[in-house]
Amino acid sequence: MSNEIEIGRGKRGRRAYSFDDIAVVPSRRTRDPEEVSVGWQIDAYYAEVPVLGAPMDSVTSPATAIALGRLGGIGVLDLEGLWTRYADPQPLLDEIAELPAESATARMQEIYSAPVQGELISQRLREVRAGGVPVAGALSPQRTQQYWRTVVDAGVDLFVIRGTTVSAEHVSGQAEPLNLKRFIYELDVPVVVGGAATYQAALHLMRTGAAGVLVGFGGGAAHTNRVSLGIHAPMASAVGDVAAARRDYLDESGGRYVHVIADGGVGRSGDLVKAIACGADAVMLGSALARASEAPGRGWHWGPEAHHRQLPRGERVGVGTVGSLQEILFGPGRSADGTLNLIGALRRAMATTGYSDLKEFQRVEVVISPYSPR
Repeated sequence: MSNEIEIGRGKRGRRAYSFDDIAVVPSRRTRDPEEVSVGWQIDAYYAEVPVLGAPMDSVTSPATAIALGRLGGIGVLDLEGLWTRYADPQPLLDEIAELPAESATARMQEIYSAPVQGELISQRLREVRAGGVPVAGALSPQRTQQYWRTVVDAGVDLFVIRGTTVSAEHVSGQAEPLNLKRFIYELDVPVVVGGAATYQAALHLMRTGAAGVLVGFGGGAAHTNRVSLGIHAPMASAVGDVAAARRDYLDESGGRYVHVIADGGVGRSGDLVKAIACGADAVMLGSALARASEAPGRGWHWGPEAHHRQLPRGERVGVGTVGSLQEILFGPGRSADGTLNLIGALRRAMATTGYSDLKEFQRVEVVISPYSPR
């Protein structure tokens, strides 16, 4: 049965759903929340919680990457952000937090025009390594060719290639595109790549040998892709489509499992629950962690799209500060708005629906139930 809808006589579109459009349904069995496992294993690395900190300057610094790692997650450092452009970026982070809205984008473009320095990439990764936690760093596809050797030589446990959208078949008449398949084959560290928002795009990325695929395009709180480019991928449908690609690739490859990581639209605990329910193995959190008292953004949140030199398609958004990183992940919660105790909420949802681990919870029943705020 097709769920295509006629938009006009010459155009049809498929109905897609965001996390707000769906809900998880309890089953006949319940469990004790303390007996639920939320651990996640990717390649040789076990994480106690299925959370990656987004490679955004407002979220992940070397210090917060270490803090998140000690809490059981994995912090991913943006290796072309302020921490690799300036020896001491703190005054600039403080300035960005104080910028008036009307001049924020222009000033951020100036701040981010400083060149990325290879020696700072190495230094920041060593700082995270010294914290005794898994080391993860991210580059855009455009800079991966230039800096990947620096990153690998510095020592990473997880290498992330993250763009607004990443394809296995980038076509360019101006430059030699990154050959993902050859690149990943030559590396001896697991590579997570994305974003992808469709079954076909994800399947192509899985065939490159990636250990994980980031799902999302323009779904984050700091993106304006929908209004600036007219592009948006509702996350519930996107995660479900990429999870189907994972299942089919598992058969095609004879048993190779590629992790699906929801990247965007996971701002509150209910979104985290629904991302796993739709088939994600883990989530990459941006705005949810930007609300931490330790976050470099000091209650503001932005990504690389916000300071693009030719076409900004993101903005600095105020997300506020709600508690410490510990409280955001593990509570105690002091409000009912889904910003604190995200892992406690995941445990509670899994226990209420009777599932004991994340892989099982991906099979939970989901219904279409559009959310209407009170």
